[in-house]
Amino acid sequence: MAKNRKGSEKKVDITKIVLIALSVLFVFLMLVMPLISVIVNSLREGFKFYFQSLGTSYVLSALGVTVIATVIAVIVNTFFGLVASWAITKFSFKGKQVLATLIDIPFSISPVVAGLSYVMTFGRLGWARPLINAINNTFGTDIQIVFAIPGVVLATIFVTFPFVSRELIPVLNVEGTDEEEAAALMGAKGFTIFRKITFPHIKWALVYGVILCTARALGEFGAVNALSKTRGETFTLPLEIDALYLAGSADSIVSSFAVSSLLVIIAIVVLIIRNIFEHNAKKE
Repeated sequence: MAKNRKGSEKKVDITKIVLIALSVLFVFLMLVMPLISVIVNSLREGFKFYFQSLGTSYVLSALGVTVIATVIAVIVNTFFGLVASWAITKFSFKGKQVLATLIDIPFSISPVVAGLSYVMTFGRLGWARPLINAINNTFGTDIQIVFAIPGVVLATIFVTFPFVSRELIPVLNVEGTDEEEAAALMGAKGFTIFRKITFPHIKWALVYGVILCTARALGEFGAVNALSKTRGETFTLPLEIDALYLAGSADSIVSSFAVSSLLVIIAIVVLIIRNIFEHNAKKE
């Protein structure tokens, strides 16, 4: 019996070692090495060229557009993510399952298709174009959606919409409704119930969802590419990286790696922040 037990424990140890080794090897080859390659190639021409690449007008414009789109997308999706999650988990109504399914659409549709759908909606031949023209003619405005900043923002909102709600819904489901119902019976108002009972339970999930939403918004390419036209005006950082790389010269390729390294650094910072919040959540 003792020999069988030792043999079984030895097999378990070997299996564990093999699984860990395969996992580490896969992560290193598929994730770590490419990121190291980006950093190394970005510094191929030295630090002076590196900072010059990051300081061009095109890159600074792309950074500004990326920040604007990310901030607006995070604010909008945080608000609607909270509203949708609260409605789905705390109330019963017709179409509840349909709403929950619709939230997941950005996960199943190609970002390029999402971008093209906005083009077909707000573009020159889109059904909403006459309405936009009417508003511009009436108020003397020059509202542009496609190939302008609003289109980039809409595309970013679309692809990042599910992240906040999909972090909140499981937490709210586990929490249940007993505490909220008891507070309502005692006369507490809706916002007071949310602030004092619901929010403390979901705050770390909300923060985690916001972080994931931010990370996804910073790196979006496909949907934004369909709605962005002018370099230096509506390009985001991923589009600027693509433009630099496709330019084909040795300097532009190194510059593309330099700008890529900026996104890598931001991603690492976001990952660190996420781990800090996860650690704090586990301590509570």
